[in-house]
Amino acid sequence: MIFLYKFIRKPQSIGSVTPSSRFLADKMVDSASWPEINSIAELGAGTGVITKAICQAAAPGTQILLFEKDSHLRKQLRTQYPQSHTYSEARLLHSAVRQHGLDHVDCIISGLPFANFPKQLRDEIVNQVVQSLKPGGLFIAFQYSLQMKKQLSGYFDIEMIRFVLLNVPPAFVYVCRKKHDAPPLPLEG
Repeated sequence: MIFLYKFIRKPQSIGSVTPSSRFLADKMVDSASWPEINSIAELGAGTGVITKAICQAAAPGTQILLFEKDSHLRKQLRTQYPQSHTYSEARLLHSAVRQHGLDHVDCIISGLPFANFPKQLRDEIVNQVVQSLKPGGLFIAFQYSLQMKKQLSGYFDIEMIRFVLLNVPPAFVYVCRKKHDAPPLPLEG
């Protein structure tokens, strides 16, 4: 009910009327090479459905950074996942990564509704992802369309796009690997 209420109030910041299904969370988490992941960021953690799957798959000691703009959902995430570090703004991803003494993270998982964002915000967040992810690192994002394919292919090798029918609405999971020669983007601010 909280998700539906927030969707009605701010549809541009919440991509769906329901939280992600466990089927979608499993597809996203199963796409990662967990023995190689010592640090991970989740963008748009929402109610924590994917966060739960991340915490179950991650090795002990893995640094987990969660980003959720909604203050109520962020507070719930802090309570449910106290071992994680929780932030409000995905546009400050690289600063958060650096706060933890890291140059880059090994993997970034995103549930952000890029299609709902104005182009400038979408570009800022993709910029942060590129800057924050190690060369060859994984970026796994779900979307409800293939709109992001062209933009992501400029910085990532799209290894696969998985379709998840058992989600409301059905979703596409982009499994992308950062190109070793991805063009550097200047960080603003």
